[in-house]
Amino acid sequence: MNSLSTLSLIGIRNSNLLKRAFSSSAINNRAWSRLIRFEGSDNKIHYGEPLNVKEIDINNISNLKAKIVKGDIFSKGNEVTNEIIDAKKLLAPIENPPIFLCIGLNYKKHAKGTNHKEPIYPILFIKGTHALNTPDGVIEIPKMATNNQIDYEVELCVVIGKECKNVKKEEALKYVAGYTVGNDISARKWQGNKLGGGPQLVSPEIISDLNTLKLEMKVNDETLQSSNIKDMIFDVPTIISFLSQGHTLVPGTVIMTGTPEGVGFARKLPVWLLDGFKAEAYIEKIGSIKNIVKYLKE
Repeated sequence: MNSLSTLSLIGIRNSNLLKRAFSSSAINNRAWSRLIRFEGSDNKIHYGEPLNVKEIDINNISNLKAKIVKGDIFSKGNEVTNEIIDAKKLLAPIENPPIFLCIGLNYKKHAKGTNHKEPIYPILFIKGTHALNTPDGVIEIPKMATNNQIDYEVELCVVIGKECKNVKKEEALKYVAGYTVGNDISARKWQGNKLGGGPQLVSPEIISDLNTLKLEMKVNDETLQSSNIKDMIFDVPTIISFLSQGHTLVPGTVIMTGTPEGVGFARKLPVWLLDGFKAEAYIEKIGSIKNIVKYLKE
């Protein structure tokens, strides 16, 4: 999964989820190893596998090219063709995620820094399909939430690639199509947010060890969050298994796995996303998304 592209829940909560490329690894239903969705030089929307890139820098896609991917991106019928096209604009790697399943308070240092005990089970909240934004889209803050308490949250986003239910932790990663980066924008007044979506989807074959991944958040080019996935309280297999108990996870489901320490409201001197501020979320081996905040007047 502003993030897999800004998503919003009742116009208040939105995630910068699918801004960059999406990486996948486990279900072997795809011919691609990295996946982007983009507007090409032919002015058409395509899925594609980016050429000669490991991470996508949303600040520099002027030379980005991709092989067009045809067919259902989650099924065995997809194909990476030899047709190469220039990418003019990056879109969220998943067009219409059926749902966003979001995990709260999932990093040890974040829990400690906000004076909360580590939860016994994952804390779940849900966002709708239309909370999605593009990797470089404007994050629009509704007037009712423009109280100078808008926060940022860099998050690893997991995209389900194969239907699953009642999955064992040991088998959970078999159902992952890929990973991307998201920015869960929160209106602390309402504890709501707007999602920003990742630049690409990266397969599990490429990211075989999630615990090595660094993640960062910059606001106006200043690094405010810098951590590692290994600080998670509940790892990705545990989260997938938990969410699938008595509940079917369908292809395209985006799981936002929580944010590390350094969020604005928990700092000694709180830092909020004000009108015109730039927020850039980054995860190693995936890339970055960058969005400008806009406070709506009406």
